[in-house]
Formats: sequence, structure tokens, C-alpha cells
Amino acid sequence: MIQIVTLDDPRVADYARVGDPVWLRGQGLFVAEGRLLVRRLFETKTFPVRSVLVTPVALRAMEDVIDSDRCPIYVCEQRIMDDLAGFNFHRGCLALGERPAAIEPIDRLARARCLLALEGVGNPDNVGGLFRAAAALGGGGVLLDQKCGDPLYRKAIRTSMGAVFCLPFSIADDWLSTIRMLRDGGADVIALTPDSSARLLAELARDRSPDRRLVLLLGAEGPGLSNEALAVATASVRIPISRVVDSLNVVVAAGIALAALARPDEISG
Repeated sequence: MIQIVTLDDPRVADYARVGDPVWLRGQGLFVAEGRLLVRRLFETKTFPVRSVLVTPVALRAMEDVIDSDRCPIYVCEQRIMDDLAGFNFHRGCLALGERPAAIEPIDRLARARCLLALEGVGNPDNVGGLFRAAAALGGGGVLLDQKCGDPLYRKAIRTSMGAVFCLPFSIADDWLSTIRMLRDGGADVIALTPDSSARLLAELARDRSPDRRLVLLLGAEGPGLSNEALAVATASVRIPISRVVDSLNVVVAAGIALAALARPDEISG
């Protein structure tokens, strides 16, 4: 444990940039904030941890999981942490994780029984929420296109409640070609849409074999899935909703669809 007593200690200089996502990404880093997320970052062991900045109170609460053999642990008072990070950080714990050079080869995701495939979902709250829904409801991974928000952005990590640390994901250079490959490999590619001509979700859930691999296509709120994405799907389905509402939030829609279509044995409890 390394005690930090001054803001200008060069060993914690990176923590002055935790609010700058462009800088963090350029340095190959991401930030996990708060005891819960830092705990999950250590427990999953998916990503290397560069260092941790923690108050004495938070350190005592997390000493069962924080491993000083894995990375430097910097300990400072709350005031120094707030001044260094540039905002009132009451959670008492920050960690810098290292982004991998390449995130999950698609052949690993292709083996998942149930996969979320996201097109143009840029909102970090929605990206994080989709990871959380997938982790809770039988999703085995997430495939994102280049227009999607960064799953390792601070807000997305927070909204996911750390699901981005345990759920494999890949950002495809050519998302549509990857979807075609998964479809041609035998997966059911199901596009979720509010279009009234689409098949009802409950009907598909009743008729579809649960033994078949599933790729669930989801688009951004507003524009939804592109025509090209709809064309590559093996089926389009809709969730019936009240006429006073034009569509569902993408995270809500994904949760409903996963609950209906994911294999029961992939969901604990």
C-alpha cells in the first residue's frame, strides 16, 4: 500500500484525467469507480488493473478483494481524491483498468448460445443497460458495430453494474458481414422492430427450438435497425404495446425479448 499525501505526486497523475474519455482511450485505459465496480473488476480478472486509488475507509471495506500483488494500491484521504479527480467523489475508490489490444475474437462469441448484436446504439446508458440485461437474462456476449458507444466508457460501466467485466464482447469492423457469418453458421438471427408487419414475439418464442443459437439484433432508439440489418435477419419480431406509446426503450425491449427467447438453463434461479 502506497500512501499519497500530495496532489502533484506523479504516481497518481493519471487520476487527474479520469473525466476525459478521449485521453483514457488514447492511453489504453478505462476507469472503474466505486467499491462495487472495483470489486467486480478484481473478481472477474478479465482486464489487467493498472492501479487503484482508495481512501482508508474504502480500503478496509475491500481488503478481501484488492490485491496489492496485482497492481499498486495508492491510499489517500477523501479530500485529495476529490481534488485530484476534479469532482466530489464520495465513493472513495477508483481503479484504472487496461484495455486489451483486441477485444474478444468473433469466433469466441460465435459459440455463445445467445448473443446481443447492437447497431448504432450510441447512448452509454443504453449500452451499459444492455450488457446488464444480457448478463441477467441468458445473454452470452455482445457484438457491437463501430457506431455504438464504448462499453468501457465510465458511464456505461457504471450503468452495467460491472457486467462489461464478465460478459465477452467484440466491436466488429464489418458488423453486417459478421451477422451474415453467424446466420450462415446456423444461428437464428432475430431482428427486434416495432413494425406492425413483424411477427409477434410470443409466437416466435412458442415455435422456435430453444436448442438453436440465437442472435438478437437491436438498433438505436429512434431510427431502429437499418434496412440492411433487417434484410439479413432470419425473422423480424415485435413486442405488442399500447397505441399511446410508439416504442420501448431498447434496454426494456431487449430484456423482454431475452426473457422470452433465451435458453432457460442459461439463467440461474
